[in-house]
Amino acid sequence: MASFHLEAKVGEIAEKVLLPGDPLRAKYVAENFLEDIQCYNRVRNMFGYTGYYKGNRVSIQGTGMGMGSCSIYINELIRTYGTKTLIRVGTCGAIQEDLDLGQVVIATGACGDNSANMLYFEGKQFAATPDFDLLYEAYNVSKEHHIKVIPGTIFSTDSFYDDVPNRWQRWIEHGVIGVEMESQALYTIAKKHKVKALSILTVSDNIITGAAASNQDREQSFMDMMKIALEV
Repeated sequence: MASFHLEAKVGEIAEKVLLPGDPLRAKYVAENFLEDIQCYNRVRNMFGYTGYYKGNRVSIQGTGMGMGSCSIYINELIRTYGTKTLIRVGTCGAIQEDLDLGQVVIATGACGDNSANMLYFEGKQFAATPDFDLLYEAYNVSKEHHIKVIPGTIFSTDSFYDDVPNRWQRWIEHGVIGVEMESQALYTIAKKHKVKALSILTVSDNIITGAAASNQDREQSFMDMMKIALEV
Protein backbone atom coordinates (compact mmCIF):
# COMPACT_ATOMS: atom_id res chain seq x y z
CA MET A 1 0.00 0.00 0.00
CA ALA A 2 1.31 3.47 -0.87
CA SER A 3 0.02 6.97 -0.19
CA PHE A 4 -0.93 9.53 -2.83
CA HIS A 5 2.53 11.08 -3.09
CA LEU A 6 4.85 8.37 -1.75
CA GLU A 7 5.34 5.04 -3.51
CA ALA A 8 6.88 3.27 -0.49
CA LYS A 9 5.22 0.18 0.88
CA VAL A 10 4.23 0.21 4.54
CA GLY A 11 7.29 -0.87 6.52
CA GLU A 12 9.82 0.68 4.14
CA ILE A 13 9.89 4.00 6.03
CA ALA A 14 11.39 4.19 9.51
CA GLU A 15 9.55 5.58 12.54
CA LYS A 16 12.12 8.40 12.66
CA VAL A 17 12.26 10.62 9.56
CA LEU A 18 14.46 13.60 8.77
CA LEU A 19 12.79 16.20 6.55
CA PRO A 20 14.95 18.39 4.32
CA GLY A 21 13.04 20.64 1.97
CA ASP A 22 15.50 19.95 -0.85
CA PRO A 23 15.19 16.36 -2.18
CA LEU A 24 18.80 16.56 -3.41
CA ARG A 25 19.88 17.18 0.17
CA ALA A 26 18.02 14.02 1.13
CA LYS A 27 19.97 12.15 -1.54
CA TYR A 28 23.30 13.67 -0.50
CA VAL A 29 22.83 12.94 3.19
CA ALA A 30 21.62 9.38 2.60
CA GLU A 31 24.60 8.59 0.38
CA ASN A 32 27.14 10.17 2.73
CA PHE A 33 25.82 9.47 6.23
CA LEU A 34 23.76 6.28 6.10
CA GLU A 35 24.57 2.63 5.49
CA ASP A 36 22.57 0.00 3.61
CA ILE A 37 20.34 2.63 2.03
CA GLN A 38 17.20 2.00 -0.01
CA CYS A 39 15.50 4.64 -2.16
CA TYR A 40 11.80 4.13 -1.47
CA ASN A 41 10.42 7.16 -3.30
CA ARG A 42 11.06 8.87 -6.64
CA VAL A 43 7.57 10.25 -7.28
CA ARG A 44 7.88 13.87 -8.48
CA ASN A 45 11.63 13.48 -7.81
CA MET A 46 10.87 13.99 -4.12
CA PHE A 47 13.50 11.48 -3.07
CA GLY A 48 13.11 9.39 0.07
CA TYR A 49 15.63 6.96 1.56
CA THR A 50 15.81 4.54 4.45
CA GLY A 51 19.10 3.37 5.91
CA TYR A 52 21.04 2.95 9.13
CA TYR A 53 23.03 5.41 11.19
CA LYS A 54 25.16 3.77 13.90
CA GLY A 55 22.84 0.78 13.77
CA ASN A 56 19.66 2.84 14.10
CA ARG A 57 17.10 2.79 11.30
CA VAL A 58 16.24 6.23 9.93
CA SER A 59 14.57 7.67 6.82
CA ILE A 60 15.22 10.93 5.01
CA GLN A 61 12.36 12.40 2.99
CA GLY A 62 12.40 15.55 0.87
CA THR A 63 9.32 17.73 1.36
CA GLY A 64 9.68 20.55 -1.15
CA MET A 65 9.38 24.23 -0.28
CA GLY A 66 6.55 25.76 1.69
CA MET A 67 3.97 24.67 4.23
CA GLY A 68 1.55 23.41 1.60
CA SER A 69 4.06 20.97 0.15
CA CYS A 70 5.59 19.79 3.43
CA SER A 71 2.14 19.29 4.99
CA ILE A 72 1.31 16.70 2.33
CA TYR A 73 4.35 14.59 3.15
CA ILE A 74 4.08 15.03 6.92
CA ASN A 75 0.45 13.92 6.91
CA GLU A 76 1.15 10.89 4.72
CA LEU A 77 4.22 9.87 6.73
CA ILE A 78 2.18 9.90 9.92
CA ARG A 79 -1.14 8.53 8.67
CA THR A 80 0.03 5.87 6.21
CA TYR A 81 3.52 4.93 7.40
CA GLY A 82 3.27 5.37 11.17
CA THR A 83 6.10 7.87 11.58
CA LYS A 84 6.58 8.81 15.24
CA THR A 85 9.44 11.32 15.10
CA LEU A 86 9.92 14.04 12.46
CA ILE A 87 12.93 16.35 12.41
CA ARG A 88 13.10 19.13 9.87
CA VAL A 89 16.67 19.81 8.68
CA GLY A 90 16.57 22.91 6.54
CA THR A 91 17.72 26.47 6.10
CA CYS A 92 16.48 29.80 7.33
CA GLY A 93 17.11 33.46 6.70
CA ALA A 94 18.36 35.30 9.77
CA ILE A 95 16.62 38.52 10.79
CA GLN A 96 19.03 39.39 13.58
CA GLU A 97 22.29 41.04 12.51
CA ASP A 98 24.52 38.95 14.79
CA LEU A 99 23.57 35.58 13.24
CA ASP A 100 26.27 34.36 10.87
CA LEU A 101 26.00 32.08 7.84
CA GLY A 102 26.24 28.45 8.90
CA GLN A 103 24.92 29.13 12.41
CA VAL A 104 22.66 26.32 13.67
CA VAL A 105 19.26 27.30 15.03
CA ILE A 106 16.94 25.07 17.06
CA ALA A 107 13.39 26.35 16.66
CA THR A 108 11.79 26.61 20.10
CA GLY A 109 8.59 27.89 18.51
CA ALA A 110 7.22 28.88 15.12
CA CYS A 111 5.16 32.01 14.52
CA GLY A 112 3.79 32.36 11.03
CA ASP A 113 1.20 33.31 8.46
CA ASN A 114 0.09 29.81 7.44
CA SER A 115 -3.36 30.17 5.90
CA ALA A 116 -4.16 26.51 6.70
CA ASN A 117 -3.63 27.20 10.41
CA MET A 118 -5.89 30.25 10.23
CA LEU A 119 -8.65 28.19 8.60
CA TYR A 120 -8.24 25.24 10.95
CA PHE A 121 -8.32 27.39 14.10
CA GLU A 122 -11.04 29.72 12.75
CA GLY A 123 -8.85 32.83 12.71
CA LYS A 124 -7.35 32.25 16.15
CA GLN A 125 -3.63 31.73 16.79
CA PHE A 126 -2.08 28.36 17.70
CA ALA A 127 1.23 28.31 19.57
CA ALA A 128 3.27 25.96 17.38
CA THR A 129 6.01 24.40 19.51
CA PRO A 130 8.31 21.37 19.24
CA ASP A 131 8.48 18.26 21.37
CA PHE A 132 10.37 19.21 24.51
CA ASP A 133 12.26 15.92 24.86
CA LEU A 134 13.58 16.21 21.29
CA LEU A 135 14.52 19.84 21.87
CA TYR A 136 16.32 19.01 25.11
CA GLU A 137 18.16 16.07 23.58
CA ALA A 138 19.21 18.06 20.51
CA TYR A 139 20.61 20.82 22.72
CA ASN A 140 22.58 18.32 24.78
CA VAL A 141 23.90 16.57 21.66
CA SER A 142 25.11 19.91 20.31
CA LYS A 143 27.08 20.50 23.50
CA GLU A 144 28.58 17.00 23.43
CA HIS A 145 29.78 17.57 19.87
CA HIS A 146 30.90 21.15 20.54
CA ILE A 147 28.47 22.58 17.99
CA LYS A 148 27.24 26.05 18.87
CA VAL A 149 23.48 26.34 18.51
CA ILE A 150 21.04 29.20 19.00
CA PRO A 151 17.64 28.20 20.43
CA GLY A 152 14.98 30.68 19.43
CA THR A 153 11.65 31.50 17.85
CA ILE A 154 11.38 31.51 14.08
CA PHE A 155 8.74 32.70 11.61
CA SER A 156 7.24 30.41 8.96
CA THR A 157 5.82 32.21 5.95
CA ASP A 158 3.68 31.19 2.98
CA SER A 159 5.21 33.88 0.74
CA PHE A 160 8.87 34.12 -0.24
CA TYR A 161 8.48 37.31 -2.28
CA ASP A 162 6.45 40.34 -1.23
CA ASP A 163 6.40 44.13 -1.51
CA VAL A 164 5.87 44.96 2.17
CA PRO A 165 8.46 47.47 3.43
CA ASN A 166 10.14 46.62 6.75
CA ARG A 167 8.15 43.38 6.83
CA TRP A 168 10.22 41.82 9.59
CA GLN A 169 10.64 44.80 11.93
CA ARG A 170 7.87 43.87 14.37
CA TRP A 171 9.09 40.28 14.56
CA ILE A 172 12.68 41.43 15.09
CA GLU A 173 11.51 43.63 17.96
CA HIS A 174 9.87 40.59 19.56
CA GLY A 175 12.99 38.44 19.39
CA VAL A 176 12.24 36.27 16.36
CA ILE A 177 15.61 35.21 14.95
CA GLY A 178 14.92 33.63 11.56
CA VAL A 179 12.47 33.09 8.72
CA GLU A 180 11.69 29.88 6.81
CA MET A 181 8.68 28.19 5.21
CA GLU A 182 7.84 24.89 6.92
CA SER A 183 8.16 24.62 10.71
CA GLN A 184 4.81 26.09 11.77
CA ALA A 185 3.00 23.44 9.75
CA LEU A 186 5.27 20.66 11.03
CA TYR A 187 4.73 21.56 14.68
CA THR A 188 0.97 21.99 14.26
CA ILE A 189 0.41 18.67 12.47
CA ALA A 190 2.67 16.82 14.90
CA LYS A 191 0.70 18.13 17.88
CA LYS A 192 -2.58 17.06 16.30
CA HIS A 193 -1.35 13.50 15.77
CA LYS A 194 0.58 13.29 19.05
CA VAL A 195 3.96 12.59 17.47
CA LYS A 196 7.33 14.22 18.12
CA ALA A 197 8.67 17.04 15.95
CA LEU A 198 11.61 19.42 15.93
CA SER A 199 13.16 21.86 13.45
CA ILE A 200 16.93 22.19 13.29
CA LEU A 201 17.92 24.91 10.85
CA THR A 202 21.07 26.43 9.39
CA VAL A 203 21.35 30.11 8.54
CA SER A 204 21.76 30.28 4.76
CA ASP A 205 21.40 34.04 4.43
CA ASN A 206 20.98 37.12 6.58
CA ILE A 207 18.06 39.24 5.40
CA ILE A 208 19.32 42.25 7.36
CA THR A 209 22.98 42.26 6.28
CA GLY A 210 22.50 40.74 2.79
CA ALA A 211 25.02 37.91 3.32
CA ALA A 212 24.07 34.69 1.49
CA ALA A 213 25.42 31.18 0.91
CA SER A 214 25.74 29.55 -2.51
CA ASN A 215 23.28 27.01 -3.90
CA GLN A 216 25.91 24.26 -3.54
CA ASP A 217 26.42 25.14 0.12
CA ARG A 218 22.67 24.94 0.68
CA GLU A 219 22.56 21.46 -0.86
CA GLN A 220 25.77 19.84 0.39
CA SER A 221 27.11 21.86 3.32
CA PHE A 222 25.62 22.82 6.66
CA MET A 223 26.29 19.34 8.05
CA ASP A 224 26.38 20.33 11.74
CA MET A 225 22.58 20.26 11.83
CA MET A 226 22.62 16.80 10.23
CA LYS A 227 25.00 15.48 12.90
CA ILE A 228 22.68 16.75 15.63
CA ALA A 229 19.55 15.35 13.98
CA LEU A 230 21.08 11.92 13.33
CA GLU A 231 22.48 11.65 16.87
CA VAL A 232 19.17 12.56 18.56
